[in-house]
Amino acid sequence: MSTTTVETSAAVTRQSVADAPRRRARGRGRRGPLATLASHALLITASLIAFFPVGWLIFLSLGPDKDDYLHPGHIWHTMTLDNYSFVLQHTSFFDWLKSTLVVVLGTTVFGVMIAATTGYAVSRMRFPGYKKFMWLLLLTQMFPIAVLIVPMYQIMSDLGLVDTYLGLILINSTTIVPYCAWLLKGYFDTIPFEIDEAGRVDGLSPFGTFVRLILPLAKPGLAVAAFYAFLTAFGEVAFASTFMLSDDKYTFAVGLQSFISEHDAQRNLMAATAVLIAIPVSVFFYLVQKNLVTGLTAGGTKG
Repeated sequence: MSTTTVETSAAVTRQSVADAPRRRARGRGRRGPLATLASHALLITASLIAFFPVGWLIFLSLGPDKDDYLHPGHIWHTMTLDNYSFVLQHTSFFDWLKSTLVVVLGTTVFGVMIAATTGYAVSRMRFPGYKKFMWLLLLTQMFPIAVLIVPMYQIMSDLGLVDTYLGLILINSTTIVPYCAWLLKGYFDTIPFEIDEAGRVDGLSPFGTFVRLILPLAKPGLAVAAFYAFLTAFGEVAFASTFMLSDDKYTFAVGLQSFISEHDAQRNLMAATAVLIAIPVSVFFYLVQKNLVTGLTAGGTKG
């Protein structure tokens, strides 16, 4: 009886020793229940913090009175969509939409195109002063907008581009191109030089190599640059309010100011307009989201 017990105990011990490495290996890549719970709680908290301003804006847009933000509890009993119908029917919302789309899309296409060619040239070509040129682009970002508006207005006035979409597109591009050029230069550095050499062997010109071989590989970087340009031009206020003089050419950022006067502020209408304004940005983000993470990470692997 004792012999059987000893053999059984020895077998159990050997089996436990044999299973121990497997248990350790299996648990090495796993988190404990407390760590999992903590990570989920942290993610939920961060999501709530990020969503709260948006949810609060939507909630205020449903209030019928301009002073409902002072007593938000009353909104629960008086929710209405009248603010949205008023904005769509009795304001210049669609004129603002047209102007915004023209300016934003024009700035995005033109700015990213110039930034892409600039970044590619500095990444591939070694001309005198190419490093100083990139630092010079960053230097232009040091000047505040208030200092730049006066000389820019004088230049645009001499060229007859004040109160025109083209003028505002060019002005916005001056703030977008330097950053996007740096971003795309870093991304082009991650693309092997052998691809350029293969294009030249096949008889492509440098521009042909850039368009047919490099740009298709740089889609994630271009998506990030386009997203930055889109958001920058979409939310820009100082240039738009200075260079666009006609009411029907106001962008959304400037049109929102029409709800605020010296003695009054229609915050319920502002909230409803802000919610409607967020729709184009959300659509654009949805279209480029697949490439955003790839472009952001790949663009920072080389300097």
